[in-house]
Amino acid sequence: MTKRTGDGVDKTLRNLFHKKETPKSAFVLLLLIYALSAVLTTMSSRIRGQVVLFDIPFEYSSLTGVFSLLSNTCAICLVMLFHKVGYITAMILVCSSFPMMFINVFIRQNYRNIPGFFNGLMVIVAITIIFLGNRKIVDYQNSLRKQAVTDRLTGLPNRLACSELMDDLIRRNVRFALVSADINNFKSINDTMGHDTGNLVLQAIAGRWKSLADSDATGTNEFVARITGDEFMFIINDYQTEAEVEDTIRIFKSELEKKITIDDCDYYMTACFGYSLCPEDTDVLENIFTFTDAALHEAKKSGSGSMVLRFTPDVLNSERDLEIERKIRKALTDGNIFYNLQPQYDMEHRLIGFEALARMKDHDGTLISPTEFIPVAEKTGLVEQIDMHVFERAVEFMGNFVTASGQNYTMSVNVSVRHLMKNSFLDDIRRILNKYGVPPELIEIEITESIMIDSAEKALQRIEELKKMGMKIAIDDFGTGYSSLSYLTNFPSDMLKIDKSFIDKMNQSEVSRQYVAMIVSIGHTLNLKVISEGVESPDQVDILKSVGCDYIQGFVWGRPLSPKEAGELVRAQTSI
Repeated sequence: MTKRTGDGVDKTLRNLFHKKETPKSAFVLLLLIYALSAVLTTMSSRIRGQVVLFDIPFEYSSLTGVFSLLSNTCAICLVMLFHKVGYITAMILVCSSFPMMFINVFIRQNYRNIPGFFNGLMVIVAITIIFLGNRKIVDYQNSLRKQAVTDRLTGLPNRLACSELMDDLIRRNVRFALVSADINNFKSINDTMGHDTGNLVLQAIAGRWKSLADSDATGTNEFVARITGDEFMFIINDYQTEAEVEDTIRIFKSELEKKITIDDCDYYMTACFGYSLCPEDTDVLENIFTFTDAALHEAKKSGSGSMVLRFTPDVLNSERDLEIERKIRKALTDGNIFYNLQPQYDMEHRLIGFEALARMKDHDGTLISPTEFIPVAEKTGLVEQIDMHVFERAVEFMGNFVTASGQNYTMSVNVSVRHLMKNSFLDDIRRILNKYGVPPELIEIEITESIMIDSAEKALQRIEELKKMGMKIAIDDFGTGYSSLSYLTNFPSDMLKIDKSFIDKMNQSEVSRQYVAMIVSIGHTLNLKVISEGVESPDQVDILKSVGCDYIQGFVWGRPLSPKEAGELVRAQTSI
């Protein structure tokens, strides 16, 4: 079988990005409107007589300005939507009218064209200012885009790039398979040979698989990505049967199992593979990831060392997830859902507020990590009860300590997308605020970055209603995904929160430091405050000060506190 399209990983990624740009049809439409309005401008300036509109007579010449304004608007739209190409095109269009105007004014001495001459000059100045002003933001956006969709270690696309490609395939009704591959016993290489060697092994695997995907060896099209650690993903399309999918997976499996030699040491790697098919198993993007991961986990549980397994419904709910779900339900009943308060400070170490963090205890008092129970709570819908419990307790804290202190501290509370969309959400918020007498201006609602793309239209109305109540809005974990600046500017937000993963790497990588500085700069450009999460060392504080970050939270100045400890901190700050 021959490879039918053979785009390759890089070309597929480029094509995907181009589809997100303004369509070429809009460019052609703007040119046509410009040409038509230019012709009508000339005709209306020459024709004598009147036209009657709504029983009101108008001189034809009075419409000249209207058509001229329309053509100028088209020129500005070209610059706004198509950047450099649009700017050059607009300059050519506007400048092309100057020779005729020059002849009319200075040779034919038709001074009626003088306003048009100066109008053209002003348009050139305006589109030049717009082009230069937008170029910096476009550069920021392109840089963020490149980093957001690329794995830094291997140069492969990452999970976000997979999401965007699958979303595009789903919209075009293209069949595909998502394959998740987990390298077996990779941790032993890091432990025995060191992380540098482990990174070289991952780069070797990535290079092999990318070369295979770019070749014609499989008979299908593959898009290879590194997700995290030793986990990779493939998107396979251009196949006719499920057997072709499994044949392709086995080819990748065989390529992996060839000897890898690094520093005169030979390594023989194996992996487990789980996959699901779209649309046969599901055509919902989030479910495709969930189903594929479930198949992979089941393959690893088999203990066979190297296995290929397709998703089936019976592997979706693992025993551990069911156990965690039971624990969450019991904790909600027994009152074992509680909260801690993470202090937030400005760069001069002055307290500005707290973030309420959900916590859970088992029946014997053992703490269960939020990374364990929150995903299960979101999957089962229990996160809404956890959200409201933490929100009410946090507002109660504000009523007991903060409002009494007379200080304008802010309480930041996480809200899941699912909960935010519920019809009763706003009524529940108002009820709790009224119950404890807390002004809404002291509450900040945190939403995840992904909502700006996944649920933008639905979320925007709800967020605007929260803003009308007086609440603040923070975009949590900013930078971990890709958010178009057009989405960001449309959201009435107040704060960007930089994810801890970027803060951790600032002292190790100049690229990471510049990335954080870029996010801070974008936030300030959009008149937003910026807070960094997970700040753990004085060196990180110094770097964040140097790049202009507004606020920080993290172990360097304060670990999460119990409500009693947080109350004592408020009293101590009030007495200063």
